[in-house]
Formats: sequence, structure tokens, C-alpha cells
Amino acid sequence: MRSLFSVTLLLLLALTLAVEANKRAKHHKGGKPDKSRPASECTVAETRYGKCVPDHGDCGDGQREATCKDRTDKINCRIPCNWKKDISDCKYKFGAWSSCDTGSNTKSRSGTLKRALFNADCQSTVKVSKPCSHKPKKTRGEASTAAAPAASLSFIISSLTNL
Repeated sequence: MRSLFSVTLLLLLALTLAVEANKRAKHHKGGKPDKSRPASECTVAETRYGKCVPDHGDCGDGQREATCKDRTDKINCRIPCNWKKDISDCKYKFGAWSSCDTGSNTKSRSGTLKRALFNADCQSTVKVSKPCSHKPKKTRGEASTAAAPAASLSFIISSLTNL
């Protein structure tokens, strides 16, 4: 009886995981309209897409309306929870970050429009900014800071004096 219960529990778990994986796979299709609808019914140009509305808060997973003729569907979408959420339906090619402006403690960069998703109204160029990081970034192959060897040396010295 215990083995039957264990097998049933494992099957239920596997089914739940499969359903969740299928839901995630549908979400990552980029919010494309349902393929079960006949292709002749609507074209991409005829479909009007609404803004992505997050399920909770002002970013994260959500849904948008896709309307064509007399039919409206809800499709999955996602608004990034970072500085790009205002332009999430527009894809830009960005240049390098500027040096830090010490007055505002920000750095900025410009981007030119590559493509608009979901027939979004996108600006041809945008400028984004973010706070400056005061931590120096390590480059590949760069040795660790000098503090780490000094710390391990002090640990060895204190270990030897405790003997």
C-alpha cells in the first residue's frame, strides 16, 4: 500500500512539473499570438497590441492584449525590473557608457532603434543613465587585491603565535 501511495505521489509531482514547464515554455515564446488560430484570420500588421501589464507591482511577468478584428486575446509578457522597463518593447543598439559625471554621480549612453516589438511606438534614439559604480572593475586575468594575501598572511602569523 505504501509503494502504491509513493508511486501515485511521484506521478502527481511529475505531472505538476510538466505542466509548470509547459507554462514557462509558452511564456518564453516572446508573447507571440496563439498558433491555433488560422493564419488567414489576422496578420501581424492587423493585430494591435496593448501595453504589458505586470501581474504584481510595476515589473515582472504579466499579460498584454492582442486585438485583431473582433477577437481579443491575452498573451504573456514580461517587463524587466531594471532601468530598461520604460523601453521594454523597443530594441536598441547602445554605445559605450560615458565617464562618470561627478555632479550628478551618473553615467549615460545613447541607443539607436533596431526594431519595435508588438507594433510599439518607439523613439528613434534614446539616452539612458544609471548611478556610477565606485568599485573598480577587475579585468580578466587581473590578480586579486593585495588585501587578500595580507589577510591570509596575518592569519598564518596569528596561528603560529598561538602555538
